[in-house]
Amino acid sequence: QVQLVESGGGLVQAGGSLRLSCAASGRTFSSYVWGWFRQAPGKEREFLAAITWTGATTLPADSVRGRFTISRDNAKNTLDLQMNSLKPEDAALYYCAARRSRVLSIRESEYDYWGQGTQVTVSS
Repeated sequence: QVQLVESGGGLVQAGGSLRLSCAASGRTFSSYVWGWFRQAPGKEREFLAAITWTGATTLPADSVRGRFTISRDNAKNTLDLQMNSLKPEDAALYYCAARRSRVLSIRESEYDYWGQGTQVTVSS
């Protein structure tokens, strides 16, 4: 089993930045892929970015490309999401997830483990 705990959410003004972090514990494998998703009220969960264990390959969603950056710190076993130029429409519950595969995926259904989420609110 893998446990994921997100942190770093909060309230930020439009145009500001936040850095989310996800701590992984339990049985973690170097063959896993890691991802960030978000879900706003009344909307489906949305893929944001994915990264391989080594951090060598990333896959950002077009909707956040250039504003959001995914990264990993293998020494700390954490997954981060740096979010810049935040907009009110970025407000959502942000989740990290892990997939038991070496292949990057944008599909929510292909991720096996999920955190509880951290709330991001953006004021205009």
